[in-house]
Amino acid sequence: MTKLFKYMLETKGTICIILLLLMIQAYCELTLPSYTSNIVDVGIAQGGIENATPDLLAEYAANGVDLHQLQMNYLLSTGGKMLGFAFLGMAATILISFLSARSGAFIGKKLRERVFERVITFSGKEMDQFSTASLITRCTNDIQQIQIVITIMLRMVLFAPIMGIGGIIKVAGTDTGLEWIIVIAVLSVLCLVGALMYVTLPKFKSMQTLVDRLNLVSREILTGLPVIRAFSREDFEEKRFARANEDLRRTQLFTTRVMSLMFPSMMFIMNGVTILILWFGSRGVDRGNLMVGDMMAFINYTMMIVMSFLMLTMISILLPRAGVAAARIDEVLTTAPSICDRDKPIDRAGSFTGELVFHDVSFRYPNAEADVLEHISFTAKPGETTAIIGSTGCGKSTLIHLIPRFYDVKDGAITLDGIDIRDLSQKKLRSLIGLVPQKGILFSGTIASNIKFADESISDEAMKKAARIAQAEDFIAEKKEGYESQIAQGGSNVSGGQKQRLSIARAIAKNPKIFLFDDSFSALDYKTDSQLRRALAAQMKHATVIIVAQRISTILHADKIIVLDDGKIAGTGTHEELLQNCETYREIASSQLSEAELNQKGGMA
Repeated sequence: MTKLFKYMLETKGTICIILLLLMIQAYCELTLPSYTSNIVDVGIAQGGIENATPDLLAEYAANGVDLHQLQMNYLLSTGGKMLGFAFLGMAATILISFLSARSGAFIGKKLRERVFERVITFSGKEMDQFSTASLITRCTNDIQQIQIVITIMLRMVLFAPIMGIGGIIKVAGTDTGLEWIIVIAVLSVLCLVGALMYVTLPKFKSMQTLVDRLNLVSREILTGLPVIRAFSREDFEEKRFARANEDLRRTQLFTTRVMSLMFPSMMFIMNGVTILILWFGSRGVDRGNLMVGDMMAFINYTMMIVMSFLMLTMISILLPRAGVAAARIDEVLTTAPSICDRDKPIDRAGSFTGELVFHDVSFRYPNAEADVLEHISFTAKPGETTAIIGSTGCGKSTLIHLIPRFYDVKDGAITLDGIDIRDLSQKKLRSLIGLVPQKGILFSGTIASNIKFADESISDEAMKKAARIAQAEDFIAEKKEGYESQIAQGGSNVSGGQKQRLSIARAIAKNPKIFLFDDSFSALDYKTDSQLRRALAAQMKHATVIIVAQRISTILHADKIIVLDDGKIAGTGTHEELLQNCETYREIASSQLSEAELNQKGGMA
């Protein structure tokens, strides 16, 4: 809960102004019942003369005083003051509502910015720790909960004590003998709210987890819709979504039903209190111990006190859910990225050549029981193509992800031109790398904006050259708007092959020192693959190229092929050398190449 107040205190200046306005509003509202009492008791009952007696009224009449005008003057004067306080209170209320809403929106905006900025710095370890669905929920639903509660708190939590204390002081100043009714009313409210909180608080705390679950299921279904349809699993997924949806619905419905009892119960208590005051107050009026106006004022003050306790208890019900949301946001904000720059990273003045060396590198995913990569050592030189091949799950993509430091090595080191990549800033390191991921990722915008994603200052000529090398020029030319054609979110309006070619063009346009292709040619036909590799070879004569591939045809002409088997290097060499010396490579080749092709290539050794 303290985290929620910590966020709220970020607008200390506004809170001070709101507090001042709340005191003005409270003063106005607490003053009005006194004027109402005066109008009834003095203005109406006593003809506008305080402490009036029949003798005094007769003397005024005998002296020619217009009693009717005197009464009207008092009523107009008192009514005018009431209007003035009412308008002042209204102005204060409007300003308070505006400032509290603005403060809540400001805090929500700042929290979204901080969460987003922190998530952007997360490595693969932190992204595995927080699921994508959970991060989306935290950045939207949780922050919205905080924003709403802070707005209500600034409007009610500060106001309720002022009104409650003020009402008690006003009641203490009246001699009605009905104070015991207020005690009964307050105790009734506290018992009611205590019972409701006892029942609903556990449900409120579990609600965020259920929202996370619903978002996770929704995201999985929407992302995997083609597979679901292909395997006719629509009914199963509908039931899975329905279960998650029903769990959330039941919880929300339960809390809503329980909370719906509060308002009728409160009205019952308040109406009961009014009846008690009228019943016992009328007896006082009948005995001459209490005036009608005082009784009316007492009713108003009692309602103010009861409503103050009601506002506080309502907030106390909302606070736990907001407190859970604040804790979840704070968990993200306080999670330090596991991959950080050194305090003083190396700032090399000269240009890099791009020579990458793996020095006995081992790596293990967080909480895994065994290493994914073990004792990996090799050198990737500028102007050469280094290919990595192996069975599924042998660690090929993991090895690629170590180079831009999506994860850090567990043992050993990776050096770039002799410098440990951990000694370089992440920005500097990644500025030297052009990565084409296994799954082509495009962003909503245009074809041009996606190819120029690395730097908007990339010239149109360089963009078109990159598209030409990536064999994307033909299908771009077929589009009506060419390079200004729109790309839908996730690239859903282009094919898998087109998506891969645009991803490759994006990396080429960056003109990096190191190219990393993570099985980036899998969606291309053999003809396009062959043309693309020839064009790339001419473009990347001076760059370091590392290719992860499943197809041997993609890496036949690589200068060096590294064969991975269960996270270890099973062989290193050219295609011909590995056919002669590496059993693992021969098995892969035999599964993809014909006997004639194997003999032909083997004869070239």
